[in-house]
Amino acid sequence: MNALNSLMDGFGTALTPLNLLWAALGVLLGTAIGVLPGIGPAMAVALLLPVTYGLDPVAAFIMFAGIYYGAMFGGSTTSILLNTPGESAAVVAAMEGNPMAKAGRGAQALAAAAIGHFAGGMIGTILLVALAPTVADLAVDIGAPDYFAIMVLAFIAVTSVLGSSRIRGLASLLIGLTIGLVGLDQMTGQQRLTFGSLQLADGVDVVIVAVGLFAIGEALWVAAHLRRGAAEPIPVGRPWLGRGDVKRTWKSWLRGPLIGFPFGAIPAGGAEIPTFLSYVTEKRLSKHKDEWGKGAIEGVAGPESAASASAAGTLVSMLTLGLPTTAVAAVMLAAFQQYGIQPGPLLFEREPELVWGLIASLFVGMVLLLALNLPLAPVWAKLLRIPRPYLYAGIMFFAAVGAYAVGGEVVDLVILLVIGLIGFGMRRYGLPILPAVIGVILGPNAEQQLRRALQISDGKVSGLVNTPFSVTVYAVIVLLLAWPLVKRLVVRGRTRANA
Repeated sequence: MNALNSLMDGFGTALTPLNLLWAALGVLLGTAIGVLPGIGPAMAVALLLPVTYGLDPVAAFIMFAGIYYGAMFGGSTTSILLNTPGESAAVVAAMEGNPMAKAGRGAQALAAAAIGHFAGGMIGTILLVALAPTVADLAVDIGAPDYFAIMVLAFIAVTSVLGSSRIRGLASLLIGLTIGLVGLDQMTGQQRLTFGSLQLADGVDVVIVAVGLFAIGEALWVAAHLRRGAAEPIPVGRPWLGRGDVKRTWKSWLRGPLIGFPFGAIPAGGAEIPTFLSYVTEKRLSKHKDEWGKGAIEGVAGPESAASASAAGTLVSMLTLGLPTTAVAAVMLAAFQQYGIQPGPLLFEREPELVWGLIASLFVGMVLLLALNLPLAPVWAKLLRIPRPYLYAGIMFFAAVGAYAVGGEVVDLVILLVIGLIGFGMRRYGLPILPAVIGVILGPNAEQQLRRALQISDGKVSGLVNTPFSVTVYAVIVLLLAWPLVKRLVVRGRTRANA
């Protein structure tokens, strides 16, 4: 009841005309910046941090929250329409959203994503209000073996479900893990795969990898095939979801937050893991398995809902423990410190107006995001009417701008082109893109957690399975690997029995 009363006070703060204006401005800026490949919410918040020096802290954080959610949806827009993720959490949306767009259903994919963000954000924020102390306690208890087990589950899940074969999925994952090795060893400081280049010592940024594999690889692939015949502009199609679409997606919208929120609250890779675990779940539960890879709307609705709920989950450990679990949370933590405020267990007592005004503004921001982007879905989808040579030339230009903005180094453009060529080769030989991106994102963190777990156990492999949580996760992994074999044996047994 105290939380509910505090939330009502927070709405009193967030619904003042000036704070509503900052929330709307944040959603607009976040959506616009998220549409640009490579410029995600973390960079948007970081760029706007100096602008807020003269603002009241409550207004500043209300605007930051709007930027966060707006940029997540903006990244999904380019991911769906152009196969060009604006940030890493939008990578999964391209898997089914882009085939939908190519089939003339881009507006429906955008509408499913917008409603998914709204549902995930609302449910995630309600869980934030109700479960913040409990989730924070769970996050404190999870150790290195548990983190490593979660990431192994992510690797196995993504290679088992995506692509035409497990071998191709594993090959794609190994490409991503290899790219993730580039740079300095986090524990010893030794250079790995840098070829003596100082610019590679910091590693390859995941944004450059995602933009290179998706945007540049797709542009080169389209260019290679345009010579065979002029491509017609893709039709936009109906702008609204039909009754059949809603019937297929409403369960996905509700399942996404149950996956996204817990993963957002613990430091296990941000929104990337829950989005593709949601994708895996929806594919397993779908009654339209023949549509997957060709434009299954559940593959957009579930992951987008999970991503939005994960964004709410990241605020749990950031506000209650001062522990940032994503790049955006880290930038917001710096913003708190800029105002002389230290997030932690006492924050709710010392700064109740700020905390509950921020939480209430998340609800307001979700409504503004839906009101802004649902009517604009057909407008965004008209990007597909642009002739493809001009469209992909623009994509390559913005991809290059986004990659250069990451580090401001010319070598980033060279890396972008090299990774784009790798993406082109992966398309040529039928390797799925997502496992490679997941390998780059989670590979370094998985290696670090593995080494920590082994150090704690004095090098004993048993140290990786010495907690109930890790044992449970590995049991799930065994089931995931064994299920296709068991299913095949059951089918073969039934065939023999019928014969």
